[in-house]
Amino acid sequence: MEKLKKRWGISSTGQILLIILVFGITGSSSVYVAKPILEYFGFARINFSPEFFWGGLIYYTLRILLIFPVYQVLLVSYGWLFGQFNFFWNFEKNMLSRMGFARILK
Repeated sequence: MEKLKKRWGISSTGQILLIILVFGITGSSSVYVAKPILEYFGFARINFSPEFFWGGLIYYTLRILLIFPVYQVLLVSYGWLFGQFNFFWNFEKNMLSRMGFARILK
């Protein structure tokens, strides 16, 4: 735990528990939210021919591509709700800069 505290720059075990809770809630809810968003735009699973392999592949590819931005927004939002905004904002900036989106953050 001490290594994690030092690496993340936090001081208490309670913060670690809050951070882990936020990661768990964010992952679950981003997957949950992606389906109704796709359905709203007319990309329901039933619209992609279920008997054809490419139909499922296209649907799940779209869903995964949608989950990524939803996750980013929810992570910072839940971090704010749980009082850990600074940690998650810095986490987002580091992650997005590693992925090549550093110019967007500036």
